[in-house]
This record gives sequence, C-alpha cells and structure tokens, in this order.
Amino acid sequence: MEPELPYVSASDLAEYAYCERAYYYRSVGAPTAPGSMARSRAGQRHHSRRLGAEARRESRGALYLGLVLVGVAALIGGAGWIFRF
Repeated sequence: MEPELPYVSASDLAEYAYCERAYYYRSVGAPTAPGSMARSRAGQRHHSRRLGAEARRESRGALYLGLVLVGVAALIGGAGWIFRF
C-alpha cells in the first residue's frame, strides 16, 4: 500500500504565496502572540491598498496606450483619405 500524500488546498497555496513564513507557522501549529491577528489584518489592508494602486496604475497605462493607438490610426486614416492612397 502506498503512503498517502498530504492534501494541499488552493487556500494553502494562496497563503504560501502571500507569506511563506505565516504558512509555515500555521502548518506547524505555532502559537500566535496576543495582537498578532490585528497586525495581520493591518498588513492585509496595507497590501490590498498597494495592490489596488498598482492595478489602477496599470489600467491607466492601458488606457493611454489605447488613446495613442486610436490617434495614430486616425492620423493614418486621415492622411489616406486626403492623399487617396
């Protein structure tokens, strides 16, 4: 009979990706210090705000690129209409 492999859930993978140390401490059953949950929630809020700002910055860049491409297409189309090529 083969030994049973440990089960890894998607939330385990997400926790490990977010913070390897927190995943390790939880997996070995390390006790939590008083106030650690409040600090954890504060850290999660900090990362959420930072990731949100990063996502907004990326979407703005995509918008600017789209506007530039539309402008270039309009210039090429206008030049084609004027010079009939």
